[in-house]
Amino acid sequence: MATAIILLKIDPKKITGTAERLLEIPAVTDVYSISGRYDLLVIIKCESNDMIECVITDHLLKTEGITNSETMFAFRSYDKREGGRAIDVD
Repeated sequence: MATAIILLKIDPKKITGTAERLLEIPAVTDVYSISGRYDLLVIIKCESNDMIECVITDHLLKTEGITNSETMFAFRSYDKREGGRAIDVD
């Protein structure tokens, strides 16, 4: 399963509402309020990178309150439950 991590800057007055709306997007699995340069971290999981691109451009980035974003794609997961073994992210 393809995984993307998106860092978002949000209008300070709209952080909670934006986070709640992002969770309504089916491919969004997690939304975290974070410290640092960004306000929210969003995890998206889809069957392919093409589907992730559609979710990001057609839904996520159209969410009110987002002022900036940075998207990263996961290549591999190092899962503690798997004894630290690397698991390819397809």
